[in-house]
Amino acid sequence: MRHLPLRLSPLAAALWLASPLSQAVELQPQVITANPLGNSELAAPSTVLDGDDLTLQQKGSLGQTLNNQPGVASTWFGPGASRPVIRGLDGDRIRILRNGVGALDASSLSYDHAVPLDPATVERIEIVRGPAALLYGGNAIGGVVNSFDNRIPTSPIDGIHGAGELRYGGADTTRSSAGKLEAGDGRFALHLDANSRQFNDLRIPGYARSSKVRDADEPGSKHRLENSDGRQDGGALGGSYHWDHGYAGLSYSRYDSNYGSVAEPGVRLDMQQDHYGFASELRDLDGPFSSVKVDLGYTDYQHRELESGEVHTTFKNKGYEARVEARHQPLGPVEGVIGAQVSRNEFSALGEEAFVPQTDTNSLALFMLEQWQATERLNLSLGGRLEHTRVEPDSKGSERFAEADRSSSFTAASLSSGAVYELTPVWSLAATLGYTERAPTFYELYANGAHVATGTYEVGDPNLSKEKAISSDLALRFDNGTHKGSVGVFYSHFRNYIGLLASGNLREGHDHDHDHGDEEHDHDHDHDHGGDVPEYLYHGVRARFYGIEAQDRWQLAQNRYGSFALELSGDYTRAKNLDTGEDLPRIAPLRLNSGLLWELDRWQARVDVQHASAQHKKPANETSTDAYTTLGASVGYRFDIGQSQWLAFVRGENLTDQTVRYSSSILRDIAPAPGRSVEVGLRTTF
Repeated sequence: MRHLPLRLSPLAAALWLASPLSQAVELQPQVITANPLGNSELAAPSTVLDGDDLTLQQKGSLGQTLNNQPGVASTWFGPGASRPVIRGLDGDRIRILRNGVGALDASSLSYDHAVPLDPATVERIEIVRGPAALLYGGNAIGGVVNSFDNRIPTSPIDGIHGAGELRYGGADTTRSSAGKLEAGDGRFALHLDANSRQFNDLRIPGYARSSKVRDADEPGSKHRLENSDGRQDGGALGGSYHWDHGYAGLSYSRYDSNYGSVAEPGVRLDMQQDHYGFASELRDLDGPFSSVKVDLGYTDYQHRELESGEVHTTFKNKGYEARVEARHQPLGPVEGVIGAQVSRNEFSALGEEAFVPQTDTNSLALFMLEQWQATERLNLSLGGRLEHTRVEPDSKGSERFAEADRSSSFTAASLSSGAVYELTPVWSLAATLGYTERAPTFYELYANGAHVATGTYEVGDPNLSKEKAISSDLALRFDNGTHKGSVGVFYSHFRNYIGLLASGNLREGHDHDHDHGDEEHDHDHDHDHGGDVPEYLYHGVRARFYGIEAQDRWQLAQNRYGSFALELSGDYTRAKNLDTGEDLPRIAPLRLNSGLLWELDRWQARVDVQHASAQHKKPANETSTDAYTTLGASVGYRFDIGQSQWLAFVRGENLTDQTVRYSSSILRDIAPAPGRSVEVGLRTTF
């Protein structure tokens, strides 16, 4: 894996990425998401995706782009919507950030709501697996995905530089283009970017519906996933001013998309998001703090759910998040940062499918992280966070939300400790232990209505208490020049895991005739019960999550025929409801990945084999998924034209055209993953 040296200017970074692979230098990235102190050796398990790796793994959605990373699965709601799942945890337990600040949307509310982000605009993605609530709040109890786009340039820029990318192909016949331009005089820096993507209905092997729910008389669509086409467009303008000891900048970005809901023929989602950002850093300060960093984001988001062209429901979410981090002067061997974070979130849903009331959520948090180089070999970290959240619903006179007229307040505390011990120059041991609390969300508290996207009637509980978890990680890491990787185990015990659990009752559902393909139940309930749908209650239970993750990059050989390497990874997660003894739903099975890499001068190529076992460990009212093995391959060639550097690539996926159904997807029985596909692309930097 090639890691981008993060202290380079955008020009130097662009030239480094475009340089021949034989000249590349292996550098350790700074995973600032997990540690604002900038240390590269972290106790928390983390992954960085950038450079060629990000280019060749990029898909149309964030969830699919990250789907093959260790411990990360996808909620897969067709090519239009897909969110990351980390170690079996999804929704509000995974914090999705842009440049370190939360971008408000509605993606955690429902699986059919897309994350308003095109990975084509992203320069780097950092993933922290396991609790990162210490720095980013209780809703990072499962992990953090942080994307960086340099829309506020954080380093000075000299001259005019840019990049562009074109792609065509894939199982949904994607046509995409993206470009960016950056200019500066060493003080002022300007950033412009734009992107556009269109895609058709997805090609799939066989029937969309699995044999478990397929009706022999009406088997449904074959070879195409109906109503899965869409488009997404975006752009941004940003700028910053730099001086010797810091910078300050502003940005504005727009995201616009329209895509079909694969669960509901004829239903489309029309989404817009405007985001305003401010960032500044003051370095080399005198006094108690050596540096101060400020980030602020304001977001105005809405999406409309259209049926036959008519608006049926409008979701709106607007608000801001601001955070400040101050790094104090070293206290002997101890370095540290203290910070504060404040946010406001105004959510409303208007229309017949509005199953949650209008709600305002305010939170204020204080946090600190200290790191102590105890000995030459032992590095220790300790931190804490205190967060107060107030959730204020407004029923607007609706009888359905009558119980939602009283606000709820929560004070959540989190503690985290970590250690990295160097056993030998090759081997090291990393461990974390943390206690995390998460305040319930407005929909867990106040939901009351038919949720068409999931084919359920969801009922919140205004009396829910905080979600509490004790989590630990233990990993053995190694790097001897030939092998570089880690083997680790994780364990989380929840005292009050807020699950959406079936009550066994039926409730009157939506009055339109939708076919939701409810994979949470083995029967198709849409019409059997006169429009009735099963009732699901948000309820706190004891739960346990545990598993193993491993990865290794093995440098096989380096000779006149090129450089050969083998990348191996695997992960396995188990999750149980300890109150009932049942397995929790939508957990990815054992997954094994292998990739053979070859590099020679300007050429690079790889062949990937991915295997997932069958998933039979599930609740009784949920369907299982079959095992699958897929084959992928890619080849790339670098060349120069004048002062610009180019990468042309071809990527094939699922080349044996296997039927793949993700157990982490709520639509596993009606929306399989893409079939055989080939995509070509061209990327340039100048």
